[in-house]
Amino acid sequence: MMKTLFIDTNIIIDLIAQREPYYQPIAKIATLAESKKLKIIATPLSFTNTFYVLSKHMDKKKLSGILTKLRILCDVAPTNANTVDKALASGFNDFEDAVQYHSALTVKSDIFITRNKKDFKKTEIPVMTAAEFLTSINKK
Repeated sequence: MMKTLFIDTNIIIDLIAQREPYYQPIAKIATLAESKKLKIIATPLSFTNTFYVLSKHMDKKKLSGILTKLRILCDVAPTNANTVDKALASGFNDFEDAVQYHSALTVKSDIFITRNKKDFKKTEIPVMTAAEFLTSINKK
């Protein structure tokens, strides 16, 4: 069965900005998604936050084009009142992380991919870095 990976905002930024040492693992995950070996999903919040952060350092038209290509590979999770309510009640220290995590649960993601694992202590689904995920599938 195909795995569904929820990708956090920092992972998208790493991919688009080609930030090392994080770029290669997420680029490999994007390649796997492109070849339909796994499914990636993010929230609208990830797209807006990525645009906001990277538009300070990149041409906005170019960035919009890159995000459009990413959107072809990446499904978008719904974020609604229920998601916000669960995030508010979750006890997460970071509200944005809580919204992301509860969006991942809503769409039944198998794994939550982030660079900030420490922010996701008590979770119902595994939380991994992109590199850890690749290591886990290479062991099988």
